[in-house]
Amino acid sequence: MDKNSKRYTVTTALPYANGPVHIGHLAGVYVPADIYVRYLRSIGFDVLFIGGSDEHGVPITIKARKENTTPQAIVDRYHSIIKQSFQELGISFDIYSRTSSPMHHKTSSEFFTKLYNEGKFIEKTSEQYYDESAQQFLADRYITGTCPHCNYEKAYGDQCESCGTSLNATDLINPISTLSGNPPVKRSTKHWFLPLDQYETWLKQWILEDHKEWKPNVYGQCKSWLDQGLQPRAVTRDLDWGVKVPLSDAEGKVLYVWFDAPIGYISISKEWAEQTGKDWKPYWKDADTKLVHFIGKDNIVFHCIIFPTMLKTEGSYILPENVPANEFLNLEGDKISTSRNWAVWLHEYLVDFPEKQDVLRYTLCANAPETKDNDFTWKDFQARNNNELLAVFGNLVNRTVVLTHKYFEGKVPAQNALNEIDTSVLKELAAFPEKIAKSIENYRFREALNEMMNVARLGNKYLTDCEPWKVFKTDPERVKTVLNISLQICANLAIVCEPFIPFTAKKLNHILNTSSKKWNEAGSANLLEAGHQLNEAELLFVKIEDAEIEQQVNKLLETKKANQMAAVKANPSKELIDFEDFAKLDIRCGTILEAVKVPKAKKLLQLKVDTGIDQRTVISGIAEYFEPEQIIGQQVSIVFNLAPKNLRGVESQGMILMGEDADGKLVFVSPTQKIKEGSEIK
Repeated sequence: MDKNSKRYTVTTALPYANGPVHIGHLAGVYVPADIYVRYLRSIGFDVLFIGGSDEHGVPITIKARKENTTPQAIVDRYHSIIKQSFQELGISFDIYSRTSSPMHHKTSSEFFTKLYNEGKFIEKTSEQYYDESAQQFLADRYITGTCPHCNYEKAYGDQCESCGTSLNATDLINPISTLSGNPPVKRSTKHWFLPLDQYETWLKQWILEDHKEWKPNVYGQCKSWLDQGLQPRAVTRDLDWGVKVPLSDAEGKVLYVWFDAPIGYISISKEWAEQTGKDWKPYWKDADTKLVHFIGKDNIVFHCIIFPTMLKTEGSYILPENVPANEFLNLEGDKISTSRNWAVWLHEYLVDFPEKQDVLRYTLCANAPETKDNDFTWKDFQARNNNELLAVFGNLVNRTVVLTHKYFEGKVPAQNALNEIDTSVLKELAAFPEKIAKSIENYRFREALNEMMNVARLGNKYLTDCEPWKVFKTDPERVKTVLNISLQICANLAIVCEPFIPFTAKKLNHILNTSSKKWNEAGSANLLEAGHQLNEAELLFVKIEDAEIEQQVNKLLETKKANQMAAVKANPSKELIDFEDFAKLDIRCGTILEAVKVPKAKKLLQLKVDTGIDQRTVISGIAEYFEPEQIIGQQVSIVFNLAPKNLRGVESQGMILMGEDADGKLVFVSPTQKIKEGSEIK
């Protein structure tokens, strides 16, 4: 962090307005961003914190069609839910807006027009699918057909959900329009492309050399993209929902959502400026401003490669200082899935657990997927509240304030002579603000949260070791010092806990009868003057009972049952076959020797398998469920005599058998005990 910076512009990934926000979004993006921004404000920096709903794109049009309504009605519904949920959780945006606003359409059009007029785009005419019945070009998700790689019959025009291979719609075998059910025809259409390949040299220098401090997962993904080579990327598409392309020969075309959505950060800043009477330009064009994007790992390429290229091409904007992307949060050991309703939705949590916003914020920060995917469980949520927030933080404050009222009528007693224990505790206390700050500034929020709780642990241990309830009868002067120091620790907690659990900080300030203080005041042993009157003690946290947790677990179990029933209906038994058909399959046992991710295919792993007869390469669509290093040595069942297939330029020589449950979770079909490679499975 540059302490000399005049201001910070902090953005959060724009949540897609075709559904509510869930805990995965919160843990990956919004809670860490809010912690960072609250800390910056407490330091005294000028911060613009931007949020908004991403409201364009094909998935919204698909949802509108399914619900027999308009895209605008869909985004209006979910924008309202998302915005209200963020407010209730205390995500402290300076503005939360949307990309369907007039300001956004105007800003995006102007951005495109400037690049167009300066000749920054290239034009290409290509053959794309057109539905003659619907009289429109088809977006990739409106086309299904047979995957040319694995023969899955319901592959989409952009990706096969079975093998994970990225596709072009024109690659599909027997394509069908989902709008009419008819085969589409090919027609010529013109689009404009951003020539990313022309910026490779600059990007390699800017990212790989100038930003080696970026998180390893961010740096590594960027390096992978750059090493493979970049290609021109279309900035327009044939669609009727989105920002209209501001050209006379672009009827029926809109800006691609990946192009217009990040411009939303700028358009929302302009809205904020209009509302507040301030100037937005310094937050985007002043070299002293630091721009930070908080995103999930699925958005790394857009915020580290594509959007910076757009800004660089335009020429007048600053570039991001950092993009601290997180990995994914799982739920009860399974991947969060909005389509399967396997999620904890924020708006539902706020109803089920009123006034417990900070418990969720605390738990999600403690489990933040900063370096690898992590897991949220309801039992851990309960334990974090009962064993940490209640038993440590709340216990310290309650004991200290109750004892002060009992012995000194709620007035802060004066410190007397300090002994060695007192001096040591105050020295530790003074060091915490810098520790916490350093962790936050380096985007290590879990580490920062733990240091914040160590302040409470320090206070609890001090109070327990000194036992003022025993000492008061024999040495009341000593008790004055002990309670004064304990109260100073509580007052420090009110400062350093605010970025993490702001509702608790507000309650604590009320109990201490103080106003909120700035970060540079933390570490002091003189935050509360002798004689200062405290308010009555009140519980900062309450115990979460087993019954409350069981209710949430049962809700998830019901979701799982519903998914299983739906899967059975959607995947009925296949036709009976003769034994002779089954006997044609040569299935053998093998062992995975090597595993690497297939570039630009999020579902594919390239495996080297020892079959006992040879070592062969197999491409398997399991990358979303297994990390390569986790499956080295895994015994598998392999279809040995499957005809070779070229997948992503690699010849796949067989198929790994997997079991898939109703939730889509994959497990290896393996022997229950180790068996020699090449053993036949009958």
